[in-house]
Amino acid sequence: TLRTEERQRLARERREERERQHAARETQILEKERKAKLQYEKQLEERQRKLKEQKQREEQRRAAVEEKRKQKIEEEKERYEAVMHRSMERSQRLETRQKRWSWGGSITPDSESKTASKRSTSTANLKPADAAMNKRLSSSAALINASDRTRRSQLSPLDSSVISRLLAPTQASLARSKSAATLSAG
Repeated sequence: TLRTEERQRLARERREERERQHAARETQILEKERKAKLQYEKQLEERQRKLKEQKQREEQRRAAVEEKRKQKIEEEKERYEAVMHRSMERSQRLETRQKRWSWGGSITPDSESKTASKRSTSTANLKPADAAMNKRLSSSAALINASDRTRRSQLSPLDSSVISRLLAPTQASLARSKSAATLSAG
């Protein structure tokens, strides 16, 4: 009986030792799982933080690009307005010059006929010796006017009137041709 009790006691101790080892292994496994879970959560938080930072950087970059695009559009608009302003000023200066230089004063569609009538009266006041020169000038002006009218029909009324003013002989040019005719005749 003593031997049997000794055997049972040893078996019980071995069983208890196995249970302790098993419990220790379980504890180790649970501890590893807990550490792994904490590590995973930490990595997840880190990944989310990085994604959030990346998203913020992307939004900032997008906002900067949008701001730059708006600024470029604004600069283009200002440049266009400045060009238009200069163009308007130029055309107004040209218009005032034309009004200053024109015989009729203002440029209107019927001013060409007024100019032609004034031209004919101013050339009619020339001496009879200048009739040949006057005839040549009027025939060459008629040829120029005929060929230019076809071109002018494709232009705007303002451009057309500017060209007709430039092509019309002025009093100064008629006086020059008159003096040239008198010099060649003398």
